[in-house]
Amino acid sequence: MKDTSQNHRLILAILAVVVGLFMVAVAPFLIQTSLERVVAALQIVSAEKPAYASGILIFSYAFPLYRGLIFIGGIALLWLAGPIHRGEEWSFPAGLLASAFPSAGGMFMMMPYVSFVDGFPLPTAVSIVGLIFFWSFILLRKVDKWLKWGQFLALTFAGMLTTHAFIVGTGNLRTLLTRPGKPMYDGLGTWVLAWSQPIQWICVILLFVAIFQIAARKFSGWWLALISVTSLVAIDVPMQIIRLTMTDSTAWDYTYGMPVIIGLLFVLLFPKFKQALIAEE
Repeated sequence: MKDTSQNHRLILAILAVVVGLFMVAVAPFLIQTSLERVVAALQIVSAEKPAYASGILIFSYAFPLYRGLIFIGGIALLWLAGPIHRGEEWSFPAGLLASAFPSAGGMFMMMPYVSFVDGFPLPTAVSIVGLIFFWSFILLRKVDKWLKWGQFLALTFAGMLTTHAFIVGTGNLRTLLTRPGKPMYDGLGTWVLAWSQPIQWICVILLFVAIFQIAARKFSGWWLALISVTSLVAIDVPMQIIRLTMTDSTAWDYTYGMPVIIGLLFVLLFPKFKQALIAEE
């Protein structure tokens, strides 16, 4: 950060304050409004399709959970403005993690909004504001080009993958809560959902930790990202096959994250990027 120009550090410090205030004072109300609209729509949908009723319970917990993470991330950015302006290196991974919460969380909350509510999806604004700081922090730093673009790609793909994994895990849980024959599991097509669901959410946690560690150029961050992406491949591929061959579903939910998975694997394993991302033996 010391090599980054004072003007760029000033811009980033101002952005940290503006985005932090948005995350603390504006995003919570956008999220609450979004939640109420999604729940109201699901009440209508579930009257005709009872399988969607579990979504009301899940989103009533998931939206506030991300709101809490975003609020705390906003507080963090406000405190980080000073260290960012002074060029303190430790502020880089901390600031990226703080801004990853609205970037990924807004994208997750956008999906049920788009699915059930008409009009502009309010959570999109939360995601865009988070991404403005997230990408600016990476691109405005003066560092080696392989490091800059390696971090840009790896951290962006990791954030996108947290969104996809959280959505898939939520969908698994929603189906489990309304499965036929509950509390028993009726065949392989149902009980594997209980296998996939926790793996998806565990990988979300690991990827958020990896974002911090990769930004700090720690080998542990590279390793956590590799373990997470490999775990998601190992569960998503057979889950997609089982979904198409052993259930009535024709959806390709588990394959939507494959381009992101391939992209992250490439950045992690490509020698030039790997060498730049890791600063320790």
